[in-house]
Amino acid sequence: MSKFEEFEKLGGRGMLIKISKIFYDKIYEHPWIGLYFKDISQDVIESQQVDFMTGALGGDQIYLGKLPIPAHKHMFITNELFDLRQSLLSEALSEAGASEELKTKWLKIDEAFKSRLVKKDISECEKRFNTDEILAFDKVG
Repeated sequence: MSKFEEFEKLGGRGMLIKISKIFYDKIYEHPWIGLYFKDISQDVIESQQVDFMTGALGGDQIYLGKLPIPAHKHMFITNELFDLRQSLLSEALSEAGASEELKTKWLKIDEAFKSRLVKKDISECEKRFNTDEILAFDKVG
């Protein structure tokens, strides 16, 4: 079976769109993690997530955005925040009706970035651009 056939067996792009919509609805509605996304269009972030995961799961390589580590270097992401995000993702995968194989693969890809995204101290954050603010919000909710 080709990579593309495996990708389609996982549900293809349509499933990724469904998962991303459910996931980012949860993210944007959450009182704490939603603060990190308040200045980003939900449609844009959903589209980027779908494009990134399409390539990561064996579909076409169409993602043109920043890779996860440089894209998040200005965010103070703690273990608790990362785990919250992963919990919301897991819920979204289940609610979308994703197969166990897709859940396992997606969460494994997600987990692979944890050690590089999580920061122990706000001093580990770096601006991406001169106009960036370091994003760090106290826990809410």
